Amino acid sequence: MYPGSTAAAVPDRPAMILAETGETRTHAELDEHSARLATYLRAQGLVPGDTVLVLLGNDVRWGEVCWACWRSGLVLGAANRHLTAAELAPILEDAAPRAVVTSPDLLPRLREAGLPDDVLCLLVSGPDAAPTADPASELDAVLAATPRDPDLRETAGGRLLFSSGTTGRPKPFRVPPQAVHPDSLPVRSAALMESLGFSDGGDVLLIPGPAYHAGPLGFLQSVHQLGGTVVLMERFDAEGSLAAIERYGVTHSQWVPTMFVRLLRLPEPVRTKYDLSSHRIAVHAAAPCPPDVKQRMLDWWGPIVHEYYGASEGHGRTTIGPEEWLAHPGSVGRPVDGGIHIVDDAGRFLPACEVGTVWFRRPGAPEPTGDLAATPGWGTFGDLGRLDEDGYLHLTGRAGQTIITGGVNVYPREVEDVLAAHPAVVDVAVLGVPDPEFGERVLAVVVPEAESPDLAAQLTAFCRTRLAAFKCPKEIAFTTELPRSDAGKIRLPELRARWAGR
Repeated sequence: MYPGSTAAAVPDRPAMILAETGETRTHAELDEHSARLATYLRAQGLVPGDTVLVLLGNDVRWGEVCWACWRSGLVLGAANRHLTAAELAPILEDAAPRAVVTSPDLLPRLREAGLPDDVLCLLVSGPDAAPTADPASELDAVLAATPRDPDLRETAGGRLLFSSGTTGRPKPFRVPPQAVHPDSLPVRSAALMESLGFSDGGDVLLIPGPAYHAGPLGFLQSVHQLGGTVVLMERFDAEGSLAAIERYGVTHSQWVPTMFVRLLRLPEPVRTKYDLSSHRIAVHAAAPCPPDVKQRMLDWWGPIVHEYYGASEGHGRTTIGPEEWLAHPGSVGRPVDGGIHIVDDAGRFLPACEVGTVWFRRPGAPEPTGDLAATPGWGTFGDLGRLDEDGYLHLTGRAGQTIITGGVNVYPREVEDVLAAHPAVVDVAVLGVPDPEFGERVLAVVVPEAESPDLAAQLTAFCRTRLAAFKCPKEIAFTTELPRSDAGKIRLPELRARWAGR
C-alpha cells in the first residue's frame, strides 16, 4: 500500500506521532499533505528524478516529505543534520538537489556549504521560531495554500542515502525512481519485515534514533506500506523511550547498541516502572553490540531482541533471532537472501572459523572469474569476520583496523567486547597506535563510570583472564566521551586524530 490506499482503508489511524509532544498525523492527513506537497514541487518545476534533500530533526513532517517524493517520482535525499558546513559541502555536490527541506537554524549552514541560491528551500519551523523573510517558504504555509492535483501522475520515487562517513567522505547510494505506481511496489525489505513479525495492520514502531539514517528511513517506508504507525522521538532519552512504549502501545522498536547501554544504566525502579507488555519485537543494528550487553537486554526484555547486519550500500543482509543468538552468542546471523563468503587478501575463499573480508553473494550471481569487486552480484562493506561451523557470521572489525602487533593480528572488536563487560566501563574503543618495538600496540580508550587510580590495572587484569596476553591492551586511556555518530558508530578519523599520536 501507499498513503492513498491506506487513507481509504484506515483514515483515522495514526501514521506519524512525535513521542514527546503527541503531535500526530493520521493516514488521511499523511495522504493529503504528501499529495499537496507533491503538487507544489511539480508546480515549482521539479520533475521525476530530481532530488529533494532533507536536513531536519525528527518531526512528523518527515512522513509528509518522504511520501511527497515517493509518490511523485522524486528522489528523497537524507543528510545528517549535525554535520558542519565543510562536511555538508561534498554531500551537496553529490546530491545536486533541486529543493531542500530544513529548519531555519540549519539553512545558514547549508548556504555556507555552497547551496545555490536557485534551490527551492522549504522550512520546518518550531512553535518558537522567528518568522522567516519569505512566508511562502514555510512548509506548513505551502501545504495550507496548495490544493492537491487529482490528475497528478503518481510514480514511485527513489532514495539517496549517504554512508555515515566514519572513515572518510560519506559515500552516496542512490536508488533510482521506478516508472510504476507506488501502490504496486512490494513492501520494502519484505523478507526482513516478515521475519520481525510486521503485518498488515496496527503495528506501532518506535524509532528513538534519527530519521535520516538508512535503517529508520527504511522502516518508516515499510511500516507505512503496511498501514502501521511510526513513533519518532525528537532525541533519544532512555526513560523517555520506555514511557513512549507504554503511552503509544508500541509493538516494535529499533535501537543501536549505545541505547541499550543507557537503558541498562537506568535505576531498577525506573526500569520496572513502565508497562512494556505491548512490546513484541526490539531490533538493533548499525554497530556491533557487545555480547554481555545483549545478554542483559534479553534477561530484561525476554526473547524479543532481534538483530540485522547490513549497510547503506545494499549488497546483502543477515538477521538473527534471540534463540539463534543464544546458541551462537556474538553472531550477527545468517544471510536473508543469497550467501556469504569469507575471503582473504588474495581473493581465496576461507573455511569456517578463519577471519577474512566478508563478501555477500546475491541470488543468481555468477561465479567469480577474477576480481570479486568486478563480478556482478557480489559486494562487501569492508568488514572482517568469520563463519562458524553452522554458517553464522561473527564480525571482528573492519579492513584497515586490524592491529598488527609483533606480527600477530589483533581484532579490535574482540577486545572491545571484553572490556564492555566490565561494570566500570560505560563505553570503549580499541585501536592500534605506533610502537617502536612491536610496530603497533593495543590502546583501549575507555569512558569510565568513575575514574580511580587503579582502574587501568583492574581493566588490564580483567582482560588477562579472558584474552591471550598479546591481545590485551598495553595502554588504557580515559576520556569523558567517544566520537560516535548518531548510529553509534565510532568516527575513526576523529578517534585516530586524538589518540594515535600518543
